[in-house]
Amino acid sequence: QVRLVESGGGLVQPGETLRLSCAASGIIFSIGTMGWYRQAPGKQRELVADITSDGSTRYADFVKGRFTISRDNAKNTVYLQMNSLQPEDTAVYVCNADGVRASSVSWTYVGNYWGQGTQVTVAS
Repeated sequence: QVRLVESGGGLVQPGETLRLSCAASGIIFSIGTMGWYRQAPGKQRELVADITSDGSTRYADFVKGRFTISRDNAKNTVYLQMNSLQPEDTAVYVCNADGVRASSVSWTYVGNYWGQGTQVTVAS
């Protein structure tokens, strides 16, 4: 069974930095795109950033150059470097990953997985 475990959240003051990690375990296939979503109270879950297995990235507009997503394929781990955090960034940050299976002719989608989330609180 695939499991995603996040770490690195916490309470920080405005302007400070956090680095989130998400490690996938129980992998019997391959991990494709990995990403970070966030959900604040009263709001819908929204994409923060994602990254493909070959390193192509995508960011939400609200990141404004402050966040950087990266991954270590050997460790099946994705990271989110969050600089200049603001109160508006307060949310539960949740890891997501696609599972894929390679064949001789194509890649087959096998599932999508979510972590339980890590709380990020930015407050004075």
